[in-house]
Amino acid sequence: MSVGSIVLVVLVLAALGYFFGRRRAVAASAKSGVKLHSLSGYYGQTVALFTAVPALLLMVAWLFVQPIIIESRVSDMIPDSVIPQGGALSLVMSDVRQIAGGLDAVLANTELSEEALNSGEVDFTTIRARMAEVGVALAGDVPQEVYEAAKAYRQGADIGRLMMTVAVIGLALGLLAWSMRRIEPRMRARNVSENFVQALLIGSSTIAILTTVGIVFSLVFETINFFKLYPASEFFFSTVWNPQFRGGSDLGILPLLWGTLYVSLVALLVAVPVGLMIAIYLADYAGSTLRSFAKPAIEVLAGIPTIVYGLFALITFGPFLRDWIAQPLGLGSSSSSVLTAGLVMGVMIIPFVSSLSDDIINAVPQAMRDGSYALGATQSETIKRVILPAALPGIVGAILLAASRAIGETMIVVLGAGAAARLDLNPFEAMTTVTVKIVSQLTGDTEFASPETLVAFALGLTLFVITLGLNVLALYIVRRYREQYE
Repeated sequence: MSVGSIVLVVLVLAALGYFFGRRRAVAASAKSGVKLHSLSGYYGQTVALFTAVPALLLMVAWLFVQPIIIESRVSDMIPDSVIPQGGALSLVMSDVRQIAGGLDAVLANTELSEEALNSGEVDFTTIRARMAEVGVALAGDVPQEVYEAAKAYRQGADIGRLMMTVAVIGLALGLLAWSMRRIEPRMRARNVSENFVQALLIGSSTIAILTTVGIVFSLVFETINFFKLYPASEFFFSTVWNPQFRGGSDLGILPLLWGTLYVSLVALLVAVPVGLMIAIYLADYAGSTLRSFAKPAIEVLAGIPTIVYGLFALITFGPFLRDWIAQPLGLGSSSSSVLTAGLVMGVMIIPFVSSLSDDIINAVPQAMRDGSYALGATQSETIKRVILPAALPGIVGAILLAASRAIGETMIVVLGAGAAARLDLNPFEAMTTVTVKIVSQLTGDTEFASPETLVAFALGLTLFVITLGLNVLALYIVRRYREQYE
């Protein structure tokens, strides 16, 4: 039974538990003459929660643990003679998983039977031809040992799925019967239900925290492995980025940091003035009709996929800057440049600045405006000397959050700024950023045992520290200098 089918069965059991639990509570109250402690719906909720939640948690844990156990057992079946030089067992296991998936596709879409596959009546050459027919192509020669390991992997997965189905549905049925028997009029069903929901909310919050911790630790551990293979001093202070997967690489981060900060600076030079002026206009000059239309229209820019901005930079804006500015002035001949990516990215993050700044400006009390007008100040003077100083901490926080968004952008830089890692002040030259190189170093068939691949994690950790610092600084400024109004 598939995972979706198991979830559906558990939810159906939970719905039945809610209906019959509520009905049993009402019947028990009528029979004993004792008033229910809680509303009848809480009794049904108690049965439904005890039926569904533990069973679904068991299923999630099973799906997490089962592949680890199966791969551990199957990897022991693979002899050292079929493992490529360098001990790349993960590549062999990738072939095992691909072949196992291909066997499932062959059994589902051809006349080949499970018995013929398990008995060995059909050789691997025939199986491979059948895989090609259903769209599963294997690269290179696959040893017979890998094929046998794939069969064992598939059998283990089938057995594990069957055991998971029995365990999950059995647990749901058992808890359904147990929770039904617990129902009585004096049962504090509301307390049980609310405590259960509170535990679910705490668990959801914990998942978000643990996800962040897991991301950080994965970056840290892989970065430590990278620095065991490549000197940290050369990574942080070298001005050359030249990865060579055959050895002799120069992996200096300085050109990538320079490109990242340069493109982000250009983007902020566009987004901050325009976004701030939009916010001021919408907050203090525009009427309610125009504001109700203009603000959602501007925020649509934030919903456009970044690949669309990248294509605009590559096809339209980049050639325009090259043909009308860069080449006539002798500053460059490439349509990919820092200015191309920075200007387009600046347009993309305008809503981040304008929307946040608009909300902050509107939070300034009307009494401060009225007091300024009462003293004879004009509207522009009120904005410059009263409203903006009062809203400045929040505006600075919005700018720093927009900077974090710009630093983490990838697609616009790939298509608009190019992939050249260099230290240059000319904004019409092609450069690249940290995020682009993270993608390029992890693209293709890679084995996480070389510095050229592990460097992506060091780059990611560095970028994480930079953006985290900007976010912390934004929060500090907002909390330290914001004004509290009655």
